[in-house]
Parts: sequence; structure tokens; C-alpha cells
Amino acid sequence: MSHQNPSKPLQKFTDNRPTVQISSPGRINLIGEHIDYNDGFVLPAAIDKCIYLALKANGHESRCTIRSEGFKNTLVVGLDKLGQGTEGWHNYVIGVIAEINKLSGKLRGFDCNIESKVPIGSGVSSSAALECGLAYGLNVLFGLGLDKWELIKIGQRAEHNFVGTKCGIMDQFASVMGKDGHTMLLDCRSLDFKYIPTNLEPYRLLLLNTNVSHNLSTGEYNVRREQCQKGLTILTKLFNIKPSFRNVTLKMLDEAKEELGTLLYDRCSYVVEETKRVLDAAEALEANNLDRMGQLMYESHEGLSSKYEVSCPELDFLVEFSNTEPQILGTRMMGGGFGGCTLNLIHKDALERFIRKVTQAYKKEFDLDLSYFQTVPSQGTSTVSRR
Repeated sequence: MSHQNPSKPLQKFTDNRPTVQISSPGRINLIGEHIDYNDGFVLPAAIDKCIYLALKANGHESRCTIRSEGFKNTLVVGLDKLGQGTEGWHNYVIGVIAEINKLSGKLRGFDCNIESKVPIGSGVSSSAALECGLAYGLNVLFGLGLDKWELIKIGQRAEHNFVGTKCGIMDQFASVMGKDGHTMLLDCRSLDFKYIPTNLEPYRLLLLNTNVSHNLSTGEYNVRREQCQKGLTILTKLFNIKPSFRNVTLKMLDEAKEELGTLLYDRCSYVVEETKRVLDAAEALEANNLDRMGQLMYESHEGLSSKYEVSCPELDFLVEFSNTEPQILGTRMMGGGFGGCTLNLIHKDALERFIRKVTQAYKKEFDLDLSYFQTVPSQGTSTVSRR
């Protein structure tokens, strides 16, 4: 069951101007990490942890005031002068405003209050939730007439052009298009997708947050993208194929191993293998074969750790530790890597005992506190209220 709406309005303005309240969720990805920018398939879902935004037009032609409840920080920008921000979250906001400005001449000054219930730095894409929530809210507030795909791409371009992360489309897609009780199989090349009813009973989705960030994620993310592109260029020339990993086979990779070298071979073989794993996982979910789903999750993590090299000791420890629990069907790191969360498919009867056990073990190993939360596939970005 989703708990998408707050029990009471989270933000209030003191005057009577029209106000729009938006909820915008984070996302999980059951499988398919780092292949959305490689023409792969992904299997994400929106979650029941959201960013809430309240927006109103303020009567100014250009002045925009955005306040973050969590950061206790206020950003003031002019629509006619949008430069880089001074705080980490600023550029996600400024990027969205700038991208909408390019598309529409209808944007005017506004005030926005933001309160986040999405765990930051845990790999559930609080950034995409913020981008999509703001784009969605401005679209409603000013009647811009942008469709959902345009809002998704605005969020992605904000990340590319202002944040500097050359992300794929998955995070923004999942945040906007999520549906209660469903995951989504998205073809990242054609952008075709379908909803898959997702009944995990008696299992639960448990996220264990390492509470570490190795400060490699943004830079190394772009490095991985460049490495994949370099490998694909070699393969394209060698086999005279169109430049897409969808045209690459494992047989080709083995034949090109010498030309690629070990590093590019590992990166490219992960992409090809993970693309197939996602399709297998979608079939497993549709057949309600949760044992198979769990097996694919473990295989995915092994590829991310050993071939794509975006894991870290804390994530690997949690995945290995989960292997000692017979009532966990599968575990994998989730998100860009180098920290964040593991996603665990665990029987509901084992939850409390396992959480106690893994929390103690993690503290002993790293002298760090482990945090955790459960989630369910939930509704995408939507209007909570409008007055």
C-alpha cells in the first residue's frame, strides 16, 4: 500500500495567491544499473518516499524564491540571469528553471517551499524527484502544457547541463511515470515501456543504507560512460554494426577481447549481460518467480562489483552478509554506486531479526551506523492539491 499523500499540508503560504502542492517520489531499480545510457532495459518503480513542493506565482516578472526545509536554505534567482548555484541542491533547481525557460515564454516569478522525505545519498534518486517535482509543479502552476515525457527530459537535461552528470533517462522516467503496485520495463533506446503488476508477497523490499559516499559517483559515472562509448566505437568498426550495444553479442566481445583490452572488455560485457538479465527479470516478475528474480539480483551485483567496478567495500559486505540469510532471495547494490543502498528481497518474517543482525555486523566491521527502510512500488509525480 502506498502512503503517497501527506496527512496534512507540509507547506503553507501566508497570502491567498493560488497554490499548487506536488508530491514527487524517489525510485528504486530492481535491476539494470548503468545501462540506461547504454541503450539497455531497466526495471524501476517509483517509491512511497517523496519530495513535497508547494508553489505559487509571486507577482514578480523574474524573481524566484525557493526554500528547502531540510537544508534550512533559501535560493533566490532571477529568470533573466540563471547562473550556477552555491549549494549542492541549487543546480538541480536552477537547471530545471533554465530548461523550462528555453521551452516556454510563460514562466514568471514564483515562490516554492520544498520538504523532502526521500533519503538523500541512498541511491533512490532524490535529485530526480526534485527535478521532476519542480518541473511538474511549474507546468501546472503556469499552464505550460508540457507533457510527461517533456518533463522527464527537462529533468535529465538539467542534470546534464547544470549538475554535470551525464545521466540516462531512468531516474526521471521512474519518478514521473510510476504506478501503484507496478514496476516498469523501459526500453531506454526506443522509450517504449510497459507496466508489470508486482506482487512480492510474502516478501518485502528492504533498503539498507551504507551511509557512506566515496565522492566518486559523479566523476566516475561520467568515466564509465566514456569507457563504454570507447568500447562501443571499437566494436562498431570491428564488426561493421550500427553503434548500439543492442547489436553487440558476447561472442563478438570474446572475439574482440584483445582489441578492447581487459578494462573495456569488462565494461562492455557487463552492459550486454545486464541487458539480458533485465529481460529475464521482467519475465520472472510476470511469472511471479521470485526465486529467479533473486538469483538475477545477486548476478547483477557481481557484475557491478567485479566488471563495472562501481561498488565499494561497504556495499559488498552487505551483499555478502545477506547471502547468509536463507530468507533473502536476492540482494544488489542500487544506484550509481560507491555508496548508497543495497536492495534486498526478504521474507517478511525475517525482517526484524535480519535487521538487528546486519546492523550489529556492519557496525563492528566499519564502525558505521546502518540505516534502513522498506518501500513499495508507488504512484509517480502528481498534484496533491490545487487552490
